[in-house]
Amino acid sequence: MVLGHDEASKALEAPDPERRAQVRRAALASAIGTTIEWYDFFLYNTAAALIFPQLFFPASSSYAGVIQSFATYAVGFAARPVGAAIFGHWGDRIGRKTTLIITLLLMGISSAIVGLLPGTAAIGVAAPVILVALRLIQGIAIGGEWSGSVLLAMEWGDQRKRGLLGSFAQIGVPVGLVLGTGGMTLLSATLSDEAFSSWGWRVPFLASFILVGVGLVIRLRILETPMFAAVVKANRTAKNPVREVIKHHWREILLSAGLRFSEQMPFYLFTSYVLVYVVAERDFSKTFVLNGVLVGAALELAFIPLFSRLSDQYGRKRVYALGALITAVIAFPYFTLLTYGTSTVVFLAIVVSMIPHAMQYGPQAALISESFPTHLRYGGAGLGYQLASVFAGGPAPLLATWLLHETGTPYSISVYMVLAATVTLLCLAALPDRSRKDITDDATYAR
Repeated sequence: MVLGHDEASKALEAPDPERRAQVRRAALASAIGTTIEWYDFFLYNTAAALIFPQLFFPASSSYAGVIQSFATYAVGFAARPVGAAIFGHWGDRIGRKTTLIITLLLMGISSAIVGLLPGTAAIGVAAPVILVALRLIQGIAIGGEWSGSVLLAMEWGDQRKRGLLGSFAQIGVPVGLVLGTGGMTLLSATLSDEAFSSWGWRVPFLASFILVGVGLVIRLRILETPMFAAVVKANRTAKNPVREVIKHHWREILLSAGLRFSEQMPFYLFTSYVLVYVVAERDFSKTFVLNGVLVGAALELAFIPLFSRLSDQYGRKRVYALGALITAVIAFPYFTLLTYGTSTVVFLAIVVSMIPHAMQYGPQAALISESFPTHLRYGGAGLGYQLASVFAGGPAPLLATWLLHETGTPYSISVYMVLAATVTLLCLAALPDRSRKDITDDATYAR
């Protein structure tokens, strides 16, 4: 069912005080919703590095267990474009609000079930099979979540602040990382290794039930965005939005995916693979590395809105390109510091690596979303954003593990990072900068 005209009228005709309240609610719903989604997603990432190799692949060697665990991790990324297509269709048909409620429920319930799942020792091969199925559901949910959350805030607020408003959804990533990694860090530090491995890691997953309840209360209180409501009132919704956006905006989808390479691939090296590398190569404790990731994520809470606001002032592409260049520049020094640095140097390297990520991730929400017209924006932005997951984010820890094993040097991973930054800069150069254009005007997207 398409959004009703009555609800569309409420969004379009809201008085100024109500409109300002809706802007605040939309920003809050955007941030809290993505926080919950990414909390669940990052819990899995951390568990994939620290727990799942032994629990679900106990017969494998240490190297093979890590490879198998990160392979299940990658499955979630492969499912994300599928989620973007499914929920992109409905987000551009029935509206942003309803679609986002469904994605929240899917993610929360599947994550809680992971916390209840017995290991291979208890139920045999069914354990890793169910784990993969749950990871697929997580991937589909997160694939449908991102673009809707961005549009919820960006399409409600002041259009001169689209970069800042879109970044409320991006803030959910470091907050989710702080909560998810923080929960794991606290339990890892306070429980014995045996207790943490047997039951302690499950507690943060089960907490998803509570978080989903909070998210639902907030999302049920918001109206549909005025931009999409105007499309509904004018009877301009597309019959098949995903097919139409692929047909007419395939170039923007591919460029949006490509510009994410230097943001997404290094991010999963900085937050997930680093847990394996530093613990195995330097014999630092899991808690030490988790604390570094936790502080780095907290740092992003300040830097994501800062760089997003700067993108409103100076243009998305300028800020984004600088972040990609810095990522390429630090690729070799980063692994040098991790491999040879003192504990203080290693900790600082883990923390500071998050700054160039924030320079890209903050402005990215508006940069990608502005590339598509309103009636196709949910699907187009979602497909572009999530397609990168298949080629950049998902394979990153898996390929890094393989590269180190095959070459014997972490600098092969540095080369991988530089290549990712090169792809980003080329795609960024080809994508128009619509930072200051009227994105409610379809003439903006005319070819």
